[in-house]
Amino acid sequence: MTSFESKTVRIAHSSERIFELLSNLSNLERFKGALNAPGNEKLKITGYDKDSLSIEVSPIGSITFRIIDREPNKTIKFEAENSPLPLNLWIQLVSTGENETASRITVKAELNPFIKPMVSKPLQEGVDKMADMLVILPYE
Repeated sequence: MTSFESKTVRIAHSSERIFELLSNLSNLERFKGALNAPGNEKLKITGYDKDSLSIEVSPIGSITFRIIDREPNKTIKFEAENSPLPLNLWIQLVSTGENETASRITVKAELNPFIKPMVSKPLQEGVDKMADMLVILPYE
């Protein structure tokens, strides 16, 4: 497995509030504007429920992420279904103050030596973009 870790970002909300909203994917309805903002043309949300999120990723196709583990106020772990390569993703939260949380996203993917050079840079950029998105989501 190859790991891709985002930069650590600071979110101006408590880890409890962030976890509460992100651990129930039905809450994505309130984030639609931020998630479908200009610049996100390569990623389109096609469906979601409490435990899963389906996205269309250009040029890869449709991928569904299902929550497989929740550790309150600390981590949310996802597993990809119908992905061209096996991968897991998790969001880590660390409280750094009453209304501040440090967060990082990690993706682990099984990449063969031939595909790794082609997808490593886009995967790293995608992980960093997801972390940036966590900062701008409306948690209130």
